[in-house]
Amino acid sequence: MAIAADFDELTQFEAEARKGRAEALYNLGLAYSTGQGVRVDYVAAHKWFNLAAMKGVNEARKWRAQISSEMSAEEIAEAQRQARKWLAA
Repeated sequence: MAIAADFDELTQFEAEARKGRAEALYNLGLAYSTGQGVRVDYVAAHKWFNLAAMKGVNEARKWRAQISSEMSAEEIAEAQRQARKWLAA
């Protein structure tokens, strides 16, 4: 799976994510965890990886665990809240 590199790709990933496409969710997690096309944001990355993991993307689980070790409990809770909110929307 590719890492998002620019705004157009991010926009496309977001559109695909709204359709529930696991690869798009994963790619958004990669973008936010590595700063590809956006500033690094572990809360957003964790949210996207969490959503991708729920769709069965094993790599998303690994990345989520890796960035979790660099996040506070409050940041992880916020990421989980955002994931639930996104699912409810």
